[in-house]
Amino acid sequence: MVIEVEDIVDALAEGLRDFRRAPQYGLFFGAIYALGGLFIILTASALHMSYLSYPLAAGFALVGPFIACGLYEVSRRIESNQPLSWSDVLGVIWAQRGKEIAWMAFVVLFVMIMWMYQVRLLLALFLGFQSFASFGEFVETVISTPEGLMFLAIGHVVGALLSVVLFSLTVISFPLLMDQDRDFITAMITSVRAVVASPVPMIGWALVVTVTLIISMVPAFIGLIITLPVLGHTTWHIYRSCVLPAPPVEADQPSEPSPSSSSTSTASA
Repeated sequence: MVIEVEDIVDALAEGLRDFRRAPQYGLFFGAIYALGGLFIILTASALHMSYLSYPLAAGFALVGPFIACGLYEVSRRIESNQPLSWSDVLGVIWAQRGKEIAWMAFVVLFVMIMWMYQVRLLLALFLGFQSFASFGEFVETVISTPEGLMFLAIGHVVGALLSVVLFSLTVISFPLLMDQDRDFITAMITSVRAVVASPVPMIGWALVVTVTLIISMVPAFIGLIITLPVLGHTTWHIYRSCVLPAPPVEADQPSEPSPSSSSTSTASA
């Protein structure tokens, strides 16, 4: 089903309402996401690879749709007026471990590995195999040398392409698999078709998600505690807008001649 920009705005308003109705679930999943990002950055720093902090943080944003599965379930229950409880929500998530959504998680992981592979490849091509003592030294090298600027330019272009591909594959597929019994291939095809059918609003939503996540990561990932649940709930409603069938269009029926017109025709004959 084709959607418009107004549908994205309406979905965002509904996502905010879902978050306000059940904030404890949103804050819980948002906190898990934020702690996961912080853990990755601290691990890179402990391994003296802090120069990978930026690409790691950008790559970590790609797993957002998987983390948001619990939020899709919360929105689904609110929409269908089902009771909300921790056992129900977490139980549904746990039940997905042997289902098709596990394959979608593998797809996300594969794209993230490709993301980091292209980062290391571009680092080797443009900056050689040199190591950096600190993240500040890495940033200074990147923004003050022609090779570093080229690394940034090409890296962002390649990263944007990977992000668009992953967004197209997952924006509808994750909530679809939480809502219906489908295989992950069908879910990905449905997701891509939804993006192709409504490219302007869907790519616009992708840009909103990207900018929001980047801003939320700046203060030690703390902003993700709020923004992830809002984005997750909104994605559920975008999915519902895309998969709900359009209302049937009734064909115009030929009008029956009125008794008066029939009598008039008879009189004329």
